[in-house]
Amino acid sequence: MASGEFALEPRGPFTLASAARFISGWTPATGVGTQEDVRLRFVCDDFSGDAGVQLRQDAAGTVRATITDGNAADAERVIAQAARIVSLDHDGTGYAALGERDPVIGRLQRTSGHLRPVLFHSPYEAACWAVISARLRQGQAARIRDALSGGRSFPPPAALLELGEIAGLTAEKVQRLHAIARAASEGRLDRETLLAAGQEEAVARLRELRGIGPFWADAIYLRAVGPTDGLTLAEPRLRAKVAEHYDAPEVAENDGAFVALADRWRPFRTWVAVLLRAAG
Repeated sequence: MASGEFALEPRGPFTLASAARFISGWTPATGVGTQEDVRLRFVCDDFSGDAGVQLRQDAAGTVRATITDGNAADAERVIAQAARIVSLDHDGTGYAALGERDPVIGRLQRTSGHLRPVLFHSPYEAACWAVISARLRQGQAARIRDALSGGRSFPPPAALLELGEIAGLTAEKVQRLHAIARAASEGRLDRETLLAAGQEEAVARLRELRGIGPFWADAIYLRAVGPTDGLTLAEPRLRAKVAEHYDAPEVAENDGAFVALADRWRPFRTWVAVLLRAAG
């Protein structure tokens, strides 16, 4: 088992408390966020094992990551994945500068504690959540996912393929989960490969998965692959938030107006979208 404590130095403003608050209010999250720490548990994105990781932030701003349990052997891979989940793998200094240029974003950054996106553990887990949660209430979907996890991490592809029936899911959904598990086993959901492909190509590949439509193809790319600068037109709640905070009602319905306004957020359009969605 991998073990040890590792120091993660945020580049740009970052508060772990903002990630903890987000996790506590985001149903797809399987972590636990409190005032003291964030606790994550995930299957490694190469499916070589699983790990529990505790994150704490000290008074100087350094995030201390401790591997608490699990059977993963590669500590560096585990910590890199944990850092990615809370978006500490990116340099956020430019994000702070964006907040200085754009008063709407600056205000939301300050009030949120400089929230960065909290990601799905992997594209594989995001795709599985998309299938499980389709046409179900979020709470019901979370209970099914948690039952599959059995108090540990979500089952890796090989284990998922062994399940012939899953309580609460139709036979069609089980078949869709099996298709995702096979795709993951074949490397088609590899995070680095999808990131290198770019949004248009990655989304096209994700659309090939059984049960993944336009909304979730974008969502998997933006919230599991984790680029800083992607944008989706298929999220009405985001566009309503933009219309509200910028007093620009036209962006809710006009794609061109929305894209033009969002262009000012480059190269952090993904981060800004999460910030706006999380804003009250």
